[in-house]
Amino acid sequence: MPNENILEMKQIEIQFPGVKALDKVDFSLRAGEIHSLLGENGAGKSTLIKCLTGVHHKDAGTILLEGREIQPQSPQHAIELGISTVYQEVNLCPNLTVAENIFVGRQPMRHRQIDWKTINRRAEELMARFHLDIDVTRPLSYYSTAVQQMVSIARAVDIQAKILILDEPTSSLDDNEVNLLFDVMNDLKRDGMGIIFITHFLDQVYAVSDRLTILRNGHLIGTFGIKDISKVELVTQMVGKDMDTIFNLKRAEVAGDARDMLSASHIGAPGQVDDISLTVKKGELVGFAGLLGSGRTETAEMLFGSKHATKGEIVIDGSKASINKPYDALKLGMAFCPEDRKLDGIISDLSIRENIMLAIQARRGFMHPISKAEQNELADKYINALKIATPDAEKKIGELSGGNQQKVILARWMATEPKVLILDEPTRGIDIGAKAEIQRLMLEMCGDGVSVIFISSELDEIIRCSNRVIVMRDREKVAELNGETCSQHQILSIIAEGSAAVGGAAE
Repeated sequence: MPNENILEMKQIEIQFPGVKALDKVDFSLRAGEIHSLLGENGAGKSTLIKCLTGVHHKDAGTILLEGREIQPQSPQHAIELGISTVYQEVNLCPNLTVAENIFVGRQPMRHRQIDWKTINRRAEELMARFHLDIDVTRPLSYYSTAVQQMVSIARAVDIQAKILILDEPTSSLDDNEVNLLFDVMNDLKRDGMGIIFITHFLDQVYAVSDRLTILRNGHLIGTFGIKDISKVELVTQMVGKDMDTIFNLKRAEVAGDARDMLSASHIGAPGQVDDISLTVKKGELVGFAGLLGSGRTETAEMLFGSKHATKGEIVIDGSKASINKPYDALKLGMAFCPEDRKLDGIISDLSIRENIMLAIQARRGFMHPISKAEQNELADKYINALKIATPDAEKKIGELSGGNQQKVILARWMATEPKVLILDEPTRGIDIGAKAEIQRLMLEMCGDGVSVIFISSELDEIIRCSNRVIVMRDREKVAELNGETCSQHQILSIIAEGSAAVGGAAE
């Protein structure tokens, strides 16, 4: 492994009003190295990266790039220095072509005109380097998130970045897309680029990293070779608690005579899912397992009315339901936390209080406004109950960490006191501590009689929390398993084979 540091950040300090975000933090990156930066939300990872990319200016400390002190003044200045960042939410222009996105702002010219032939040719060469055979003249929006991220990386490579920062790049990717990204990262590593990898997926850290650095509450906990620290030790260092304490969860107990709170019979719609039947009992947590594209989200959206079921029947608490839009579901006592909290969940410019009030105000109707006093009471109640890290309810939700944003969305629906709560990937992209808290909240709500449908790509948490597991494949339900007795191996085998005839826990 290379030993030459391309980057050294020494004794970095950043102070915000009332908070010391970074306290004498050291970080180094070697040329030709993939270095994971880890910690819970609020640990200081984003602040350290924003210091390196010129978004925040340090109060103390030194940054050395190839042995020379630098003072990044802005993200553009950082790019000029050779430091490029690819974010979880791709920040390119979806209406422009792939080629235009790669070369925007630095287009090759010929006879005082943009040389489109050269732009397209060079873009094709870059995409081929990343093992992608795509039409670079199509708009970026035509392609998947994975391809869009590759385009962001291609742009960084073409501007000859020395350091590439990947901030949660795999959150919206399936396994094949993750493997493709890792192939590209390893190619860039062999070319001598230094890569900083930020992720909450610990398996991915061990799959691709050379070293890792752990931050907690703005302090450096340590830097380790990937072979020198186990996953259990890593989690303990990140959270400051051992694994047993973090995930000391008790699966919800469902009474044998519990009534069906939600029942769907043979629902479906063309191009969405076909012939899905399921039941969820009062106080029961039913997990949906399956690969991306298996139909988990489409089924949830059909139950909530975000997508219209063209056939079948839905019964809520014993009564046949007509659910054509989300408002219908909301009136029936249903709630839905969507997968993409940035796009479909939060309104980033509104306060925490305003975001929490949205669903309950919609159910009451806008002719019956909620008083400011009641709003404050409800907001404070759920901020305390969910331990949302904020100085007050008036802070903009867009300024919170991902885990705290997710808690605000959960608070929004808890405030409606739902009978049925559908959670689509509620723990994606958040740290281990926040993940355990949300799992605990789900189970507490089940204990209070709420019926929960839980969608997750992480099989260990599906098994840890679910009373029953519905396995989906190719937009069909292929198995229904007992959550207490099924295993990850069994679920994966069913997903691979498309049959419930594997193992012995199928019902």
